[in-house]
Amino acid sequence: MGVEVTVEGLTKSFGSQNIWRDVSLTLPAGEVNALLGPSGTGKSVFLKTLIGLLHPEQGSVIIDGTDITQCSAKELYEIRKLFGVLFQDGALFGSMSLYDNIAFPLREHTKKKEDEVRRIVMEKVELVGLAGAEDKLPGEISGGMRKRAGLARALVLDPQIILCDEPDSGLDPVRTAYISQLLIDINAEIDATILIVTHNINIARTIPDNIGMLFRKELVMFGPREQLLTSEQPVVKQFLSGDRFGPIGMSEEKDESVAAAEAAMQAAGISGGGTSDDFSEIIPQVQPNPGMPVRKAAIRHRANVLNMLHTLPENAQHAIRNSIAEEDRRAAESPETSTTLVALSQTDFSDPNAVYTGLPGGPDGVYVAPTDVHGNAQANQATDVVTRPDLAKTAVAQPAGDDAFTQPIDTSAIETAIIDQSKGQGSNQA
Repeated sequence: MGVEVTVEGLTKSFGSQNIWRDVSLTLPAGEVNALLGPSGTGKSVFLKTLIGLLHPEQGSVIIDGTDITQCSAKELYEIRKLFGVLFQDGALFGSMSLYDNIAFPLREHTKKKEDEVRRIVMEKVELVGLAGAEDKLPGEISGGMRKRAGLARALVLDPQIILCDEPDSGLDPVRTAYISQLLIDINAEIDATILIVTHNINIARTIPDNIGMLFRKELVMFGPREQLLTSEQPVVKQFLSGDRFGPIGMSEEKDESVAAAEAAMQAAGISGGGTSDDFSEIIPQVQPNPGMPVRKAAIRHRANVLNMLHTLPENAQHAIRNSIAEEDRRAAESPETSTTLVALSQTDFSDPNAVYTGLPGGPDGVYVAPTDVHGNAQANQATDVVTRPDLAKTAVAQPAGDDAFTQPIDTSAIETAIIDQSKGQGSNQA
């Protein structure tokens, strides 16, 4: 299973230029997360800080119980073995073939024999659709192919934490869909903690369990995807719709004259160029391919969302209930292709005495052992803090029905179950 990543009070600058300040969030173990924000807000810098390539001026990054901002170089080297990283530009060694690039982590961190290295490398090459190109140099292939080779290298050690810096960059929409599906399947297989930096709104709406957003050097919010996707906050709505009318400008901050002119155009019915999609509706999350294990993160995530549901605004509660009903309908219609949805629909989230969650005996003989969701109970106490009241509100101080942007992700509160009916502790099994 992936490990939890806790960031507390993180501040980073280059000289006199502050990139972001006082960022606090927790990436729950084994869940898929996305980080959004306008260009230039330091999302890639954030990823590099998580793996210790950049050192912050303040704050801590705690990975598997170790604060990498304070640890020794030897300890950091060991911590980095937990990571697989897909850099924005691929970051391949130009003098090495794709095969040798992908094999590099295996040769660096393991003592595997070359025949075993070749088996693993070719498996990952096939996985990302580069079979036949493994002997080419990075300079001989397209940017999209370099990106896929970088992903193969990131996955070659079956990491517990996967960082993806704009995985869709340089890829056509079809390959982007394949890469997105691959990340969900990997999460189902190895329960890895995943963080995706992206500008692709379709990825943000359909892939992650949790979403964060950086804007004006601050973390605007971080929490379950349903929270952001139904938010009424102007900066969030503008970013999701891709509209030029709103707080985000060509430069990071709009001056008053530009904002006033755009408000006048908007009032006159002039389009800001944004999408007409209905963002009040939560579209279905991508599910693992048929034959994959139950994605346990999805069960932990739903339990978390149901736990915080009463704190969200009415529109969010309505959208979440409709989304759950749609997922349960899909599970009933196609149980053989929706193992994770079946597990969700058969989990009794209302049972406070339950300890385990999973699907002991799924459709067509698929077996997934129940998972103890309390395994990391003491490690999941972080509350994400927002320090810009002009951008977001603090959920702790809000009554139900107000727009809650900073709910903690507290998996210690999750007490769910799907126990065999014969034991009399869970809900009915199909």
